[in-house]
Amino acid sequence: MSNQHQHGKVALVTGSARRVGAQTVRSLHAAGYNVVIHYRNSAEDAGILAAELNALRDNSARTAQGDLTHVSALPRLVEEVIGFWGRLDVLVNNASAFYPTEVGEITEKDWDILVGSNLKGPMFLSQAAAPELTRRRGCIVNMVDIHADRPLRHYLVYSVAKAGLVALTKSLARELGPAVRANGVAPGAILWPEAPHDSASQREIIERTALKREGEPADIARTILFLVDDAPYITGQIIAVDGGRTLSN
Repeated sequence: MSNQHQHGKVALVTGSARRVGAQTVRSLHAAGYNVVIHYRNSAEDAGILAAELNALRDNSARTAQGDLTHVSALPRLVEEVIGFWGRLDVLVNNASAFYPTEVGEITEKDWDILVGSNLKGPMFLSQAAAPELTRRRGCIVNMVDIHADRPLRHYLVYSVAKAGLVALTKSLARELGPAVRANGVAPGAILWPEAPHDSASQREIIERTALKREGEPADIARTILFLVDDAPYITGQIIAVDGGRTLSN
């Protein structure tokens, strides 16, 4: 693992003011990265996280606001990030919308929101960042989902968008190699959505994992850090971090 002041490399994590994204930022920061905390609406949380990290290491964390579905603004977002420390080495496409869409009630707006955040945003942001990542021989990590392969019932559009993100990950690995690696992480039962949910169905999901417990954001963050720092010969791969959930029916 890299030491705190060793490399001065820069990582941008989208949707990272809270939850798994924030944990990913903390892990990359602890490994010596300067980090950019991207947010759309969570300005306060992003500022608090940046202050926490800058207290640990001066001028090591910045925030950047942006709506990733506004494609024309993404090159400027990348320029802003590069402007902080003069480089960008790692892009983690973590930002995601998640909510159910029942067949018969799906609207074009649902499609635009769910595909926009989970597939369109990552594609166009990766494209915007590709020249700098190529210069730095950097990498991309996409936050996929085990439901890209096994669609989640009642979440049709979300499942389709994540399946597209798997294809995007593999395509980026092919298109941007050999300079840039691209991989994905597919979480299982890690953090439940913030909307109200049913604890009985949660228990059922956990029971269907081989490890019989839910994971933690740190499990995802560690896997991302592995792909970024310790996997120079891994590209185009999706790593499921799901406690063995995909082994059961």
